[in-house]
This record gives sequence, structure tokens and C-alpha cells, in this order.
Amino acid sequence: MSVRSTIQSEFQNVAAEQERKLAALTDDLKLIDSGLDSLSFAIVVARLEDALGVDPFSSDTAVDFPVTFGDFVRLYESVAK
Repeated sequence: MSVRSTIQSEFQNVAAEQERKLAALTDDLKLIDSGLDSLSFAIVVARLEDALGVDPFSSDTAVDFPVTFGDFVRLYESVAK
């Protein structure tokens, strides 16, 4: 499974579990408009760490928080190599 499809799957799973209405996951979708709240994002990041073995937000290198879904995917793709 690709990084992108893993991320899409986790967004969908968490949205369903948290009873959130998830917007269509396009690259230009602003994360703030995705339908997930801060708890949902924390769950997504924790699950992605388990699934991909990386957490780009806990590295020693400064990371700009992604604004769009596409930014989020590219961030994970860049560290999951």
C-alpha cells in the first residue's frame, strides 16, 4: 500500500470512528476544512506512526505544519523513504 493510500485510509477510518463527516480528500483540500478535529488528527498521526514507522512531527528538524491534504501526504512521503 502506498503512503498516500495509507493516509487516505486512516483519515477515512478515524472520521468514521469519531463520527465526523470527511470532505473529499483532494490535494488542495485545506486540513482545517477536512471535517476532522484536533483529536482526530492526533489519532491519525499516531496510527500513521504505527503503519509507516515515522512521525515527522517528532523529529529534531523543524517541520512546517502542512496546510493542505496534499502537503500532509508529501510530508509523509518525504520522511517515509
